[in-house]
Amino acid sequence: MKQDRRDFIKTSALFAGAALVPNSDIISKPFIKGTKKMKLTYRPYTLELRHVFTIASNSRSTTPVVLTEIEYDGLIGYGEASMPPYLGESHETVLKFLSKVDLSKYDNIFDLERILSDVDAIEPGNPAAKASIDIALHDLIGKIMGQPWYNIWGLDKNKTPYTSFTIGIDTPEVVRQKTKEAGEYKILKVKLGRETDKEMIESIRSVTNTPITVDVNQGWKDKHFALDMIHWLNERKVLFIEQPMPKTQIDDLAWLTENSPLPIIGDEGVQRLSDIVKAHKVYSGINIKLMKCTGMREAYKMIILARSLGMKVMLGCMTETSCAISAASQLSPLVDWADLDGALLISNDVYDGTKVINGKVTLNNRPGIGIKKI
Repeated sequence: MKQDRRDFIKTSALFAGAALVPNSDIISKPFIKGTKKMKLTYRPYTLELRHVFTIASNSRSTTPVVLTEIEYDGLIGYGEASMPPYLGESHETVLKFLSKVDLSKYDNIFDLERILSDVDAIEPGNPAAKASIDIALHDLIGKIMGQPWYNIWGLDKNKTPYTSFTIGIDTPEVVRQKTKEAGEYKILKVKLGRETDKEMIESIRSVTNTPITVDVNQGWKDKHFALDMIHWLNERKVLFIEQPMPKTQIDDLAWLTENSPLPIIGDEGVQRLSDIVKAHKVYSGINIKLMKCTGMREAYKMIILARSLGMKVMLGCMTETSCAISAASQLSPLVDWADLDGALLISNDVYDGTKVINGKVTLNNRPGIGIKKI
């Protein structure tokens, strides 16, 4: 253990760079007895949402996830893959991908660059599956070090942002009720992209003057209509607009960003590190999500690159347990805005981790990503 810690210190500079399948069915990778080898296990699980969640393109009341564990020398690191429909992953694809991951061949578990690069190279895509390995490894290494990741990265846990609370598309009555229930939050995130957009905003403004961020989920197709809507929203205390138009309409998005009175943030249009340079000047900023970018390692690099290009940075999430939310929260002192309410939207969380207190992302002192099983 002491040698592992010395190895980590030498290489730490590299870090800059209700189930559909029964929950009792644990799938395990081979474990070599008598040696210190990593043992990967994983199981499918289904998150139950407190309310039906509607965006511009679909509605749902559940989200499939896969929960991972990596055991090493008596310690366990926890990870998660969350698969909302638009990512194209499912229980089946994640389980298939994870069956190809062999962690037992690595002698130095601190070699994150090598291990996670190898995992990424197994096959294209599968970002949530890859994130589930990344998060569990970070959690495990933090536990070996006895430190939370915000400490390992040298971040001030008191500089975490306020998180927005998401209100999906719904009837005016339900929207007003959801807004009242979100009274402790300092920022509200509102889903738009349908013919009821102005009705949604007016319903919220009828009960609160809390600042709003808007997520259109590619719902607006015409740049002139989008600009007119943004001017209207600007008069109603909106902070920024997330993915207003389809990600393929790059020229229209660049025009909109140039002419908009509010920042335009890329979400669906910015998935991984390689997308950031192309997104520069198309968007004012980016929304980083662990499930899009393969986890904490790449998210950290994305923040550094986006900052170097003068872009704003938002840290977002899917509907997730406190595992993935707590992992993302370790990075939150680095960003302008956070939308880390995913665990608050579900009724069957299986972990205790990062809390939202008076609307603020509040980190704890537990090692790793800061979670424990409930």
